[in-house]
Amino acid sequence: MQINLTGHHIDLTDSMKAYVNEKLSKLERHFDQVTDTHVILTVDKQGHKAEATVHMSGNNVFADCVADDMYAAIDGLVDKLDRQVKKHKEKLKNHLHHKQQTPPEQVAE
Repeated sequence: MQINLTGHHIDLTDSMKAYVNEKLSKLERHFDQVTDTHVILTVDKQGHKAEATVHMSGNNVFADCVADDMYAAIDGLVDKLDRQVKKHKEKLKNHLHHKQQTPPEQVAE
């Protein structure tokens, strides 16, 4: 998974980059078809904001989180993304499982 990290009005430290990479690797454990992730970290008057777009097979997922601390915003962001990725995986799994369970054509005798 490729992670693009951008900072607005904030200097991205090595520890912040490592923290984002560590947390986002959790997504790949749940769904291995995540190809690209774009993360934007912003500081403004309302607080610290983390937002991300995850590109995966069949879908793009977006989430954002605002908190008083950047690390808390990143944690909230990853939790939201994790829920959405799991939901997408379940939809794919149920859809494929449903296709396999269709009854065979009945032959009239």
